[in-house]
Amino acid sequence: MAIPCGRQAFKASTPVTTMSAPRRQVFPNIQTGLTARGLEMNISVIICTYTEERWDILVSAITSVQQQSTPPYEIIVVSDNNPALAARLRAQFTGISVAENNGIRGISPARNTGIALASGDIVAFIDDDAIAGRDWLFHLARCYEDRRVLGVGGKVLPEWADKRPQWFPEEFDWTIGCSYRGLPRKVSPVRNFIGCNMSFRGEVFSIVGGFQDDLGRVAANPGGCEETDLCIRIGNRWPAGILLYEPKAVVRQVIPASREKLRYFLSRCFLEGRSKAHLARLVGSRVGLSSERAYTFRTLPSGMALGLYDTVAHRNWHGMARMGAILLGLLYTTMGYLLASGAPKSGRTLSPQNPFSFVHPARSEK
Repeated sequence: MAIPCGRQAFKASTPVTTMSAPRRQVFPNIQTGLTARGLEMNISVIICTYTEERWDILVSAITSVQQQSTPPYEIIVVSDNNPALAARLRAQFTGISVAENNGIRGISPARNTGIALASGDIVAFIDDDAIAGRDWLFHLARCYEDRRVLGVGGKVLPEWADKRPQWFPEEFDWTIGCSYRGLPRKVSPVRNFIGCNMSFRGEVFSIVGGFQDDLGRVAANPGGCEETDLCIRIGNRWPAGILLYEPKAVVRQVIPASREKLRYFLSRCFLEGRSKAHLARLVGSRVGLSSERAYTFRTLPSGMALGLYDTVAHRNWHGMARMGAILLGLLYTTMGYLLASGAPKSGRTLSPQNPFSFVHPARSEK
């Protein structure tokens, strides 16, 4: 799919309620340096949503951004193919911009709709089921004091419906959109961010374009790698630039009970493997799978060792359950990758409704 190139190339599909303040031109040439410092820069926050079923969480998400210690320049909430939700947002809130994406469904097209409207020097993203810590924007913004920094991501902590399932390994918290064991514990450069908690200099989009609209989650169907693809394109365009992970910039992701189940865990692993295969075709496996190799050969063995230690030293059989989940997660992710890698050659695609089956293209349109 084509990627819109430049903010002027992004077009909202319907009339949008927007804020009128003009955008400051503080980023004339990303290659030669920046003219504004982090805490002097305006921040646009984009929240994409698609359903009224989690309205209460969405309200909490918006409120948490409104109550930041470093106030946002603007808040843009994008309703993905849901006019009723957009109308409800306009009726409920003042001081925010409400946009509607009535084109291709999905988190990536919805984010691109928001990017088209964003006028801040920094564009930050948070999910509609996540609650930002009060100093979230402060910790993101101050990282931009370093003019080499092109993007900043933060930590995502799980807010479980009940409590963490004892079999659920922290190494796989990415399956629920959260930071996982193996990520840096202090401020560090990284290849890519978690989509729930990330930000970029606004002018980046004017040069490398937006998110791939055929990557990422579509409604309740989990997908991924859209943020990885964008971060890789940024890194390729500016090799000396920095994408920085700041664990003090915290948001809490609300985890519904349905995502605490093994079935969801395995389905999400499978679909991640499929997304990684697509990403590898776009950017090449060397770059597209660079972090995954380290994760597979360092992080996962470490998790297995911790599980074994808990089982043997503490007679905690949940350690063995976590070991089993790590092995199953790796197996299903690998299956998704291999099957998706072979799908184009056989003329088949994977069904988004049932990721464990193939659908012939001639039948998938029915």
